[in-house]
Amino acid sequence: MMRMLIWIILGTIPFIGKGQISLSNIFTNNMVLQRDKPIVIWGKGNPQDFIKVTLCGKSQTTKVQTDGTWKIRFQAMPASSLPQTLTVKAPDTTIILQNILVGDLWLCLGQSNMEWPMVKEQHFQEEIQKFKEIPLRFYNATYAGKNMYGSRFSDSTMLKLQPTTFYSGYWEVNDTSTFKTMSAVGYYFGKEIVKNTNIPIGLINLSIGGAPIETFIDPMVLKSHHQFKSKMEGDWLGNDHLPEWIRVRAKENIGFNNIVPQDVNGKNHAFKPGFAFLAGIQSLSALAIKGIIFYQGESNAQEMDRVLEYRELSKLMIKSYRDVWKTKKLPFYFAQLSSIDTINYKAHLWPFFRDEQRKLMKELPGLGMAITADHGMKNDIHPRNKKVVGERLALWALNSEYNKNNITFGPQPIKTSYKNNILEILFDQPLSISEGQKLHGFSLSNSSSFDAVISGNKVKIVCENKPEYVYYNWSPYTNGNLTNHAQLPTSTFKMNVK
Repeated sequence: MMRMLIWIILGTIPFIGKGQISLSNIFTNNMVLQRDKPIVIWGKGNPQDFIKVTLCGKSQTTKVQTDGTWKIRFQAMPASSLPQTLTVKAPDTTIILQNILVGDLWLCLGQSNMEWPMVKEQHFQEEIQKFKEIPLRFYNATYAGKNMYGSRFSDSTMLKLQPTTFYSGYWEVNDTSTFKTMSAVGYYFGKEIVKNTNIPIGLINLSIGGAPIETFIDPMVLKSHHQFKSKMEGDWLGNDHLPEWIRVRAKENIGFNNIVPQDVNGKNHAFKPGFAFLAGIQSLSALAIKGIIFYQGESNAQEMDRVLEYRELSKLMIKSYRDVWKTKKLPFYFAQLSSIDTINYKAHLWPFFRDEQRKLMKELPGLGMAITADHGMKNDIHPRNKKVVGERLALWALNSEYNKNNITFGPQPIKTSYKNNILEILFDQPLSISEGQKLHGFSLSNSSSFDAVISGNKVKIVCENKPEYVYYNWSPYTNGNLTNHAQLPTSTFKMNVK
């Protein structure tokens, strides 16, 4: 029994036998619990057993339900950097989790640019040299098939392609070893919040390289939506309403192998509509969180039909998450696609996609967007500067959730006018240029040669004929340098000329 007790203290979840209990996988040593909201602890056990849970010196008791599940709710607690202990007792078993903090939990979702680890980030060597331990914790989940591209999954990997076994992970403290594999965007985001607030921050990273937005959406929500129910019809691998790229890649992984778990919509895979939701998001629904950061879109930006539906898909996902966590304005901050040339990547539609993301930001409350195009890499879909992305996302959180009065976003166009051969674009704040003395990035529908200059909150362009549209950074790889005085850049946009 002593050997079993030590095993449990180290955070390993045992099988359920007579008198034994388990916690949900999200509960391990070193975790962060959400402050100022009721705290729910849950797991499994033997029906009718009484379970006693003690947290921060307070205890609650419940009975395991007939289906083998149990759940206990504690009243909200304030933030605390003082390590706490969570103890769960059943008749013959005790689980002890240690070094638990109370602070804010942020969920990190997206594809490879969110997944991108610190060890590959541009500022990693600088960061590790000046590293300081702060109350930042990671639940950096791995998943079945991670980093396996263009090849067949092993049989053991295929068998893990089901919601209960797809993700695996545990909480880690922030040190020079553990942070190497953490999402770089998540790390810089969390670090910036800790630096400005001293509130412990927990980051749950469920990002998946190559994943389309559809995998993060509740499949039942997709099925019931008049526009997107077609994404849930028949075998997803042959469904033309889903991005072609993700279906090709999934076939390379799972092909015609019949051992892959499947349902009426076909074989399971990380890219399957709704799969990441069922495997990750749904299992966390009882865990209070502060908000979500999201960096995704590359897999949905290669076909015009997918580009044009992305804004509505995003709103559907955001609204459904707010339903899951019963929070009408659950913070949702996302990174706009960066810039890249079309030589090595099919990025022809990225200007359209970035503009759709810009429009999305204005259509729901509680959203914020970090522009990344000014730090794109010409021939690489993975820009190495994740520091700027994480810190720009943190600007939104600090301003909206932590009462820091900071500028969150670059200049946004308000309206256009044309008179006496001068096109004027009015912006919502004073303008600046990030580098050089000449303004770059603007284009017109009827001219390739013109002068663009800044005048207060306006950009003025001399053109002989009235254009139908004015564009900014309307190319896959951009050179625009319009910013505000905080050096935050202007988003890609397309506007009618009035």
